[in-house]
Amino acid sequence: MKTQSLQSLLRIAITLVVVAAALLLARMLWHEDAESPWTRDGRIRADVVRIAPDVSGLIRTVAVHDNEFVHRGQVLFIVDPARFENAVQQAQAEIASAQAALQVAQADIRAAQAGVAAANAQSGSLRDKAQRRDHAAPGVVSTEERTDATAAAAIGQAQVLEARARLGQAQAERSKALAGEQLARAHLALAQLNLARTQVRAPSDGAITNLKLEAGDYAAAGAPRMALVDSDSIYVEGYFEETKLPQIHVGDPVDIRLMAGGVHLRGTVTGIARGIASRENPMGSDLLSETNPIFDWVRLAQRIPVRIAIDRASLPPHLRLAAGMTATLRVQQGTLHPGKT
Repeated sequence: MKTQSLQSLLRIAITLVVVAAALLLARMLWHEDAESPWTRDGRIRADVVRIAPDVSGLIRTVAVHDNEFVHRGQVLFIVDPARFENAVQQAQAEIASAQAALQVAQADIRAAQAGVAAANAQSGSLRDKAQRRDHAAPGVVSTEERTDATAAAAIGQAQVLEARARLGQAQAERSKALAGEQLARAHLALAQLNLARTQVRAPSDGAITNLKLEAGDYAAAGAPRMALVDSDSIYVEGYFEETKLPQIHVGDPVDIRLMAGGVHLRGTVTGIARGIASRENPMGSDLLSETNPIFDWVRLAQRIPVRIAIDRASLPPHLRLAAGMTATLRVQQGTLHPGKT
């Protein structure tokens, strides 16, 4: 009888221990899942540069292949340069023409200056002659001679004014020729720039992805034709439930475990998003809020993006990170961050 009582007590004790262990384990799992700052929704991100030509034309050469790693300044593709070379030659001819026009204008100025000097000399001579006639004793010079001398002096003065007008016109033509030369040089600079831009180069180190460009395609200026994943911009973006954000701070270390082979990396929280779009409260056409009349009583925690920088020292030598890869993220705790968000 005592044996049966002991066995019953033992079974009760074992049951209580198992129940207690299960409750403790459930509590730990609940704390781990609901409160610990971790998420399986982590993504590798990178800046994607949309490569677009600065000039329009047919593609003559594609100098790279899909998924090829390129370096900053490397030629990616070339737009047919024929018409841009022609534009450079035309601009050079415009400069030569403008320089010739400038030489002609300068020669006209020299001739006009000589004409002004001659007109001044002749006008001075006629003015002196008229003054002598005017101051001559009565009876020595007739009235007609005085009148003719005065008229001749007036004509000489008018010739001076005419010569000065021709000089002003020649100077204006020189200014016009100088402006024409400057405009021609600007056209040449633009033509040379457009010719240089026929060679489209990589703006940064990175990998070409999803290449669909072929020689013979037409490329329009400003229209992206190639994508380059900037290798220096790779980071991790984790989507954490809003209930876990109070435990995440800028500067916190992060354990990063990639789904690809379980590679373990280290990182640091560098930023927390300050807003996400709301599908429940869109803006109406009249700029008034459109309130959803249906409310779900079971509300799921929103996921807020958290940006994480990857510690380059933790990258294995031959690891290839691709934008879009998934990872599990765990923010390490234990360090107080007063006032940080």
